[in-house]
Amino acid sequence: MSTFLRPVLRALMIVAIISLSALPIWARAASTEPQTVPSPIGLGQDLTDPQELEAFVDGVIAAQLQAYHIPGATVSVVKDGEIYLAKGYGYADLEIPTPVSADRTLFRPGSVSKLFTWTAVMQLAEQGKVDLNTDVNIYLRDIKIPDPYHQPVTLAHLLTHTAGFESRDEGLFVRQTEEFIPLRDYLVRYRPARIYPPGQITAYSNYGAALAGYIVEQVSGMLYEEYINESIFKPLGMTRSTFSRPLPTELVTDLAVGFNYVDGAYQSQAEWVQPAPAGGLATTATDMARFMIAHLQNGRYGDTTILSASSIQKMHQRQFTNDPRANGWTFGFMEAELNGQRIIWHGGATCFFHSALVLLPEQNSGVFVSLTA
Repeated sequence: MSTFLRPVLRALMIVAIISLSALPIWARAASTEPQTVPSPIGLGQDLTDPQELEAFVDGVIAAQLQAYHIPGATVSVVKDGEIYLAKGYGYADLEIPTPVSADRTLFRPGSVSKLFTWTAVMQLAEQGKVDLNTDVNIYLRDIKIPDPYHQPVTLAHLLTHTAGFESRDEGLFVRQTEEFIPLRDYLVRYRPARIYPPGQITAYSNYGAALAGYIVEQVSGMLYEEYINESIFKPLGMTRSTFSRPLPTELVTDLAVGFNYVDGAYQSQAEWVQPAPAGGLATTATDMARFMIAHLQNGRYGDTTILSASSIQKMHQRQFTNDPRANGWTFGFMEAELNGQRIIWHGGATCFFHSALVLLPEQNSGVFVSLTA
């Protein structure tokens, strides 16, 4: 397994441990029968209250930080429209020791960012401004996606990663904000070949997410980061989240520093994801909790609604699978089954941050974790 993938799987493992081992807390409310849920780490714990959950998470995270030399982590757990747990662990910066704060420290969750792009697309579809099953070229004024198969790419294909693009991540990362190019230029310069007819096979595509984000710009008449801020961040009260590069002045000092542990020493280096819609988010655990709650509450957070219940259901239902016996894609989420529970989730990785967001719709609960490693 590549060293790049290990931290991603580690983040997902932490999420799985927290969400599935803690399940008796939430299941107890719905049943008076004794319940036993096997713990993925063999602890056999039957957690019964938030304090036990916190103690359990403290143990899981502490063990991971120590075993894998992870400088810092942030976690949020939601249930029934409430933040059940939000906590930071370790340090946001090792050179100037700064403890991680769940509601203040910004992490870079990489491809978890795509969930905001897909949510934005569904908002525009709900408003009748885009059709998920129409050729994307209709929404592109100054660039075009070639059609070698005489079968156009649609937004539904982008949402399920079935557009048939080759995997080409050239230009995905830059080291300095001065290296950024406009989203349109990125789409032109790094356009991948279409190697499969659309709708036939899943092939994960950062380019497809970037293209969807550009369509959001073209249709809304706003820059991608401005649209997300106005249509998702502000309604949900996500005041410490941004896609802006460079970061807003008031957030710069609270960005966690990512480190790799190599040959007994921690190494850090600046990094940015070039196409913001594919992975450019900076956010906190508590802000991500608000986003999870909205998805679990049929688009509602408090008195605010960012999507209708029907749109949320489409985003949470399977829309494509390579084989009926395998896990598939919803409109934006990956499906999986862990410990007998259906989850929908998305992972994210940059060179220095590794993250995962998992929703258990049937339990009305969700977990977000991000690691600086």
